[in-house]
Amino acid sequence: MLDTIAAISSAVGEAGIGIVRLSGKEAINIANRVFKGVKNKELIQAENRKLNYGHIIDEEGSIIDEVLIVYMKAPYTYTREDVVEIYCHGGIIPVRKVLELLLRKGARLAEPGEFTKRAFLNGRLDLSQAEAVIDIIRAKTDKSFQVSMNQLEGNLSKKITELRDQVLNMIAHVEASIDFPEDDIEEITYEELENMAHRVIEGIKELLNTANSGKILRDGLNTVILGKPNVGKSSLLNALLRENRAIVTDIPGTTRDIIEEFISIDGIPLKIVDTAGIRETEDIVEKIGVDRAKESIELADLIIAVFDASRELTEEDYNIIDLIKGKKSIAIFNKTDLPNSYTMEDLRKLLGHIEIIEASIANGIGIDKLEEKIKEMFYSGSLELDSTVVVTNIRHKNQLEKALRNMESALEDIRANIPLDCIEVDLRDCWDNLGEISGDTISEDILDRIFNEFCIGK
Repeated sequence: MLDTIAAISSAVGEAGIGIVRLSGKEAINIANRVFKGVKNKELIQAENRKLNYGHIIDEEGSIIDEVLIVYMKAPYTYTREDVVEIYCHGGIIPVRKVLELLLRKGARLAEPGEFTKRAFLNGRLDLSQAEAVIDIIRAKTDKSFQVSMNQLEGNLSKKITELRDQVLNMIAHVEASIDFPEDDIEEITYEELENMAHRVIEGIKELLNTANSGKILRDGLNTVILGKPNVGKSSLLNALLRENRAIVTDIPGTTRDIIEEFISIDGIPLKIVDTAGIRETEDIVEKIGVDRAKESIELADLIIAVFDASRELTEEDYNIIDLIKGKKSIAIFNKTDLPNSYTMEDLRKLLGHIEIIEASIANGIGIDKLEEKIKEMFYSGSLELDSTVVVTNIRHKNQLEKALRNMESALEDIRANIPLDCIEVDLRDCWDNLGEISGDTISEDILDRIFNEFCIGK
């Protein structure tokens, strides 16, 4: 029998309301020991799913807090176990005191994600739906939230189930042909198997085609602003944020460390990284910032390189051009409101195929074009914004890629008329790998790793 668990389910800090949650067979009895309702009514006598007003009382009979409390009877709860939620004042002290009292009365502190893990183990959610819960909590834009909601509703699960059913149908036909060759069972032909394999491959590829855009919706586009000192990097960050987040001065080396902020461009979450200006410096602190800027380039999904049109190109500019070659980049030809020391054509010859946007960031010119270019580069028509099935999780992508390799291997063997029992091995591996997405075929250590990413109260 699983323990009864308890945890704070609201965010840490000051708020109007804090929530402490209990789940398990003893949830109602433990809560009943600490709750005193109006007219001394016990919680155990309360109506299911109805809020009750009263106080949480400790062992000495002292009031810990004034609360509302609700009892929700299994199986119609988040975990499919008996659940009690206590709504107390939202400060750090009240929720902590309530939780500590529940633990003294017999509950165990929940592990990270244990409420959702129980929802999965008790069959309320499959694993992909459970993972969608954390995506909803972490969603940074309306679109990433909607994609996560679609996954929680089971849209991805349905697609995976359809694919697994197709693979299982192939396995069943293959096994029947192997095990009952002399019986009056119509053997499946290699041509029929090939057609079935093509349909599975097409379905897997359809999901994988959404993965890159899905990762961006989930985690944000890691975008690094690069340039030598005083070219307008911090001004660009402020312009994209629509606020003065970074300090802007004429003094080189003002930005000495990496500044990170999240913004949304029409539903695309961008993690904008403003870096220290790339230059040789004797300042130890600034040098560390420059080194970090160079390291961030390797992790970037997109680099925005800023060049100052009013100053001649220097060795620092040429170093930046070398750094961004071969990487997904956009160049900003900035300060065009000032007399130019070189032309956009000169810069284009050095950058090759990298897109260049003419701008005067200080005057707000070019920002709209930059945002449009980012949307064009990373949507490119491959992701419909109202798509109901989008792969956002790197684990799901990895399992789909494994399943695709399994089915492509099976297809090769089918075309080569390899014996059916050899083909069956790849089919079963494909079926298992797809099953790891929904949690039908998954090990306990992987489950623990997934739910450890959750906060304790979810």
